[in-house]
Amino acid sequence: MPEHTRDELVMSYLRVRQALGWLGVGLPLVLILGGLLAGTGILPSVSDYYHSVMRDIFVGCLFAIGVFLISYKGHPLKEGERFSDDIVTTIAGIAAFGVALFPNEAGGRINPETLSQELIGFSAAAMGHYLSGVIFLGSLTYFCLVKFARTAKPFRRHIYRACGGFIVLGGVVATIASLIKLNGPAPLAAWVVELRLIFWIEALGILAFGISWLVKGQAQFDMVKSVLIRRKL
Repeated sequence: MPEHTRDELVMSYLRVRQALGWLGVGLPLVLILGGLLAGTGILPSVSDYYHSVMRDIFVGCLFAIGVFLISYKGHPLKEGERFSDDIVTTIAGIAAFGVALFPNEAGGRINPETLSQELIGFSAAAMGHYLSGVIFLGSLTYFCLVKFARTAKPFRRHIYRACGGFIVLGGVVATIASLIKLNGPAPLAAWVVELRLIFWIEALGILAFGISWLVKGQAQFDMVKSVLIRRKL
């Protein structure tokens, strides 16, 4: 393969990584803007947008994220690592599909039901949604705290750890808020819904995921670009 062709492929690969980051950053913003334009406002959670006019955007972005993650091979397994980049991103990508295909219970029993609800039932589909969400966020957290941070320079390592920590913290807080909304005292549950607490926590977690991939993509983009420039000198 000619050298310039190989260089173009490398740069294209890095741009795909940056595109994944932009999807993470853009998804919450697009959902907010679309909801406001459609007159539905900001919904109680990100997952609730499946049951709104923004369903196509919600599902489409998750599928795009899933495809990018599954196609991302990353670095081979290094000494001391338990899981390769490929395994972690493949798990995360499949989980992203699950979040998109298994709706939560917010919309009630849709008529006609979705394929997943038809096949496994309403409650099981909602459980699949939440389980997929946990696996998705857990995989992304692992990437931030372990994969990205391990070889990063100090400044970027702090960013990755902050993003990973925020995803974990956001997941815990969102879970607690969800339990309060479903089973907590009525005034407290109403407060969670009115403030859209779950949505904002989830949105910030998705934003943290996007930022971590943008930072990693830019870091490698700059490194490869400098190598190419030196090669031409």
